[in-house]
Amino acid sequence: MTETRHPIDPGRLHVLTDVHIQERFGHLELAGFAAAGGADVVQYRDKGSLTTRELLGMGKAIRDVLDSTSCRLIVDDRADVALAVAAAGVHLGRNDLPVATARRMLGADVIIGGTANSLEEAQAVAATGVDYLGVGPIYGTRTKADPAPVMGLETLAAIVQAVGIPVIAIGSITADRIGEVMATGAYGVAVVSAVVNDADPVAATLRCREALDAALARSHP
Repeated sequence: MTETRHPIDPGRLHVLTDVHIQERFGHLELAGFAAAGGADVVQYRDKGSLTTRELLGMGKAIRDVLDSTSCRLIVDDRADVALAVAAAGVHLGRNDLPVATARRMLGADVIIGGTANSLEEAQAVAATGVDYLGVGPIYGTRTKADPAPVMGLETLAAIVQAVGIPVIAIGSITADRIGEVMATGAYGVAVVSAVVNDADPVAATLRCREALDAALARSHP
C-alpha cells in the first residue's frame, strides 16, 4: 500500500548561510541572526571543502541553536547530514540524491525541497514528490560560480501556475523586491546576500520578514 503523505509547510522566509561570499560571520552566527530576525527556515549551505564530519558538527550546532526557536533547519545537498543531525529537511540539487532515495532515508515527515531553473525543470522536479521547489535565480545570483540564466518574474509566475506545490523564489532577492516576487503567487522567498552581507543580519532578516508579511497581508486581506 502506498503511504499517504500530507503536505508539509516548508516555511515562507528562508535564509541561507554562506561563508564564502563574506567572512565576517560563520554559519552558526548567521543561523542565530536569521532566527532572531524572524526567519522560518535556515538553510545550511556550504559548498566548500568541509569533510563530512565537519559538516555534521556544524549542522548539529546549528540545530541546537535553532531548537529553542520556531526556526527550522534545512540542510542543502546532503541527505545523510540532514538525517544525522535530525534536521527538519534537506534541499536537493539536480546532482544530489534522487528524491525517492532521500525520502526512504528521511521518512514522510521530513521536508524535501528541489531546485528548478526553468519551467520545464520545475514541472519535472515537482513530479518527483518534493514538498517545495526552490526556483531561480529570479534576478541573478552572486553566490554561485556557474549560475543558471536569470529567470525573471514572468517565468516565476508561470511556474507557480504550473506546479501544485509551494514555490520558494531565490536569486538576489532583497526586502525591496519581495513585494513583486510574492505578487507572482510564490509561496515564499529565500535570501542570501541581502542578509549575510549586511552589517546587521538580524535587522536585514527583519526587513525581509516585514516585507513578506506585508505582501501576504495584501494578497490575503
